Amino acid sequence: MVAIETKELNKSYGGVPVVKGIDLTVEQGEIFGFLGRNGAGKSTFINMLTGIIPPTSGDYSLLGVKGPNDQVKKRIGVMPDYSTLYGSLTAVDHLKFLSALSGKKVTKEQCLQVLKLVGLESHVHKKAGKYSFGMKKKLGIAQAIIHDPELIFLDEPTSGLDAESVLQIHTLIKALQKRGKTIFMTSHNLAEVEKLCTRIGIMKEGQIVKIGTMDELRAFYRSTMTVQLKHSTIPTGEQRTLYQWLESVGRDLVIEDTNLSITIDDEKKIAEMIRGFNRCKTDIYRVEVKEPTLEEIFLDED
Repeated sequence: MVAIETKELNKSYGGVPVVKGIDLTVEQGEIFGFLGRNGAGKSTFINMLTGIIPPTSGDYSLLGVKGPNDQVKKRIGVMPDYSTLYGSLTAVDHLKFLSALSGKKVTKEQCLQVLKLVGLESHVHKKAGKYSFGMKKKLGIAQAIIHDPELIFLDEPTSGLDAESVLQIHTLIKALQKRGKTIFMTSHNLAEVEKLCTRIGIMKEGQIVKIGTMDELRAFYRSTMTVQLKHSTIPTGEQRTLYQWLESVGRDLVIEDTNLSITIDDEKKIAEMIRGFNRCKTDIYRVEVKEPTLEEIFLDED
């Protein structure tokens, strides 16, 4: 089943387009990463999908239901901005209140289970007004999943959290996916997106400029790659021939004893180099390839 589908979705304010004709399909069970600099239109796009604001034009559907639709809202979870929490309510009170609004009341035990998943088991009865920023972020995640939604929107789920809490939230997100949930998440932590997401969309100036898996994005943006080789000692009589040949294969050749690095423009040349070393009676012990990171791909869009 398709979890999210948009067709020519647009939003303008005062005649100024903010989201410009987005076509997007997210399949059920994906962890979809949504990237873009501040002002790219990410929040506006998500606010349309979650029913906070209406689109200027275009169509969208969630979980196979054309939006906006009040009934389908009960099947989705949205991580709220921490400023919307009620300072006089405890974590348990928040979860009971929000789940009741979704039409699915939960018990205190269910609330405690979810709060343990996000790492708030020691603060369940503390009022939210006394929570730190990180604790409020965890409560926001708990609110998004308390009613067992099929589709979950998470906005910067780990920003402001310590390293241990980040790992805990990552484990939770993966566990939700294993249960068949679809997660649509934004994050400025590019390493996090690269680690968690099955597909990634990059948004710039109101449009999705590229979408794909990490491998697909790398293949699209990769023009060169650096290969590092660890090898046995090259016979003296073969060294000059091999080095001259390597300089014709790539560039930026750096030789250090039994290690070398070289920049090439086609991964097929890796196999050619291994065969070249073997012809020179030299064994290859290790091959490491440096490919573009998500950060490098993202920055390439500037």
